[in-house]
Amino acid sequence: MESQPTKQIKPGPGLSRDALVASIAGFVVVLMVGASYAAVPFYNWFCRTTGFNGTTQVAKSAPLSKPLARTVAVRFDSNVAGGLPWKFEPEKTEIDVHIGEVVTVYYTVTNQSARTTTGQAAYNVTPLTVGAYFQKINCFCFTEQTFAPGEKREMPVVFYVDPSIAEDHENDGLNTITLSYTFYPVREPADQPIAAGEPDKRTRPPG
Repeated sequence: MESQPTKQIKPGPGLSRDALVASIAGFVVVLMVGASYAAVPFYNWFCRTTGFNGTTQVAKSAPLSKPLARTVAVRFDSNVAGGLPWKFEPEKTEIDVHIGEVVTVYYTVTNQSARTTTGQAAYNVTPLTVGAYFQKINCFCFTEQTFAPGEKREMPVVFYVDPSIAEDHENDGLNTITLSYTFYPVREPADQPIAAGEPDKRTRPPG
């Protein structure tokens, strides 16, 4: 008897579609993880937009209602990531504030290196459920900060705890909030190539 030719089974369209979806999902996960470590400004924007990880909110003005009689202790934490030669610390480690009261506190940063350095701070509050109610009117964390060699600077944070938190029964037992910052180094931009025909204005050593 003659043997029948072996038929090759081709993968159906469902299999290739599943593989495509898995590839896209994996790419998104890698992109988000990479953004959180390599692009602090993008990470901060993502967190502010989604409320992820206890990220605080941005307010344009003080609350319209008067501060409540209820108070909460706000603690201040400061950290510096590797590669950034800065000393970073709050002037006060803890204060008591009325909910709805606008408060200004200061952090001190010192560039301990002999070169100009730039950093940007990532931030959050704990408990994480408080992030939606912790409103910042002004903060050094909104932009990159550049320091000259040895420069020391006091930088303010203006904030309040939104009075609407009193209506959130999940936070009825809240008595302490910790505001935490971590400064990450920002790489200096690379030199742009000189276009053809454009004179090179960069300083060159005498030849």
